[in-house]
Amino acid sequence: MDILVGTTKGLFVLEDKGWKVTGPFCEGWPINHAVGKAGDIWAAGGSGWHGAGVWRRTSGEWAVSKGPFEGAEQLWSVAQDGERLLAGSKPAYLYESVDGGVCWRRLEALTDQPGADQWQPGAAGLTLHTILCDGKGGVWVGISAAGVFESRDGGKSWQMRNRRGNRTGPAGALERHWDGKEIRREDQIFSCVHNLAFGAAEGLIYMQNHQGVYRSRDGGAVWEEVTEGLPSTFGFPVAAHPSDPGTFWVFPLNGDSQGRYPVAGRALVWKTTDGGESWAGKGKGLPEKDCFFTVLRQGMAATRGGVAFGTNSGSVFFSGDEGESWEEIARHLPTVLSVEFMA
Repeated sequence: MDILVGTTKGLFVLEDKGWKVTGPFCEGWPINHAVGKAGDIWAAGGSGWHGAGVWRRTSGEWAVSKGPFEGAEQLWSVAQDGERLLAGSKPAYLYESVDGGVCWRRLEALTDQPGADQWQPGAAGLTLHTILCDGKGGVWVGISAAGVFESRDGGKSWQMRNRRGNRTGPAGALERHWDGKEIRREDQIFSCVHNLAFGAAEGLIYMQNHQGVYRSRDGGAVWEEVTEGLPSTFGFPVAAHPSDPGTFWVFPLNGDSQGRYPVAGRALVWKTTDGGESWAGKGKGLPEKDCFFTVLRQGMAATRGGVAFGTNSGSVFFSGDEGESWEEIARHLPTVLSVEFMA
């Protein structure tokens, strides 16, 4: 159950036995996200200086592929989809590798769809930061600030999945977008999605976006808001239990323009066991006051027997009891951009 930690100064691996820190790997590149299986690792990152690339470790040896990632400034996400790999970039392109990450090609259908030229960037730019794959041709991506998109044919065609299921106002009503502009509500949820996670049931997806927490029970076709009971509507990550459909975790922050740190300076991971109908803050072992770190969009993950999150102050916290209590297993790392368990 090793933990892969992407940071602004390379990839680190926290080894399960005693949480020994190894790294940095990837020659100190900024690593936005990494995944691994059976000892092999793929780490996506880059910068204006390094270019965009995916580092891979196979048979203990590291190498980097630079694509070609046409048009990409850096890579923000990587995912395994059966025998292939997918990677998302800034700006929001989707790439595919069928040879273990050596060579890559862009899947044009996502950005060729009508309306793609009107997608608006979030604060960090137009980024494809989250990729979910069901292994049966289903692919879901989260793009800030364009929303959620679904493909049922492996990326050959796409549908926008931003429809609200429990609207708080009539279709056609005006509401404020995050940049202050008035937009028509129609059936759309807020399009600046922050993170997505599969729940442990067919069609179940959980989402944290810029203004709340949502769930979908039909593969993203309709989203229901489940923010009520949380201390704020703003946060970045969401992590879901691998076998209990109703259990997932979020890390609320005090707000977009209020500092983006834990509410009232107290670190709490909020847990639900009924799909978001009720919430409880879990803080045993976490800072109880004067806490001002941020947990970023890929900064929390769950697996059988563990939940972990990393902070922009360089700490990684782990829970072995499904979020009821926490221990700091690493500190003084660079800014943590992502946390994933090795499959």
